[in-house]
Amino acid sequence: MSNKNKNRDGLVYSTNPNLNLEQKSESSVTLPPSQQQLRVMLDKKQRAGKKVTLVTGFSGKEEDLESLGKMLKSKCGTGGSVKDGEIIIQGDFRERVLKELIALGYKAKQSGG
Repeated sequence: MSNKNKNRDGLVYSTNPNLNLEQKSESSVTLPPSQQQLRVMLDKKQRAGKKVTLVTGFSGKEEDLESLGKMLKSKCGTGGSVKDGEIIIQGDFRERVLKELIALGYKAKQSGG
């Protein structure tokens, strides 16, 4: 997918002359860890049967999410990525991720069995 249309949020065409195409800043301020409600879950859907640990529910700047993802990946000693507001860590590291998030002061729960 091309990066040139990212600011439109999927808009292809509009007849509205007053349409504002500026990017919306959904979360310009990152909430403190004690106010975050994070969910840690295991997922293997649409991943060719490979298990990944997902961390969802983060509200804040993308840079802060990426730094948290980088720290969790280094603590688990594995790869992963940050996409669509989720931290994806390769493998089943639910307990370790949950322990690290709680140690950092986040309100985190295990979700999905």
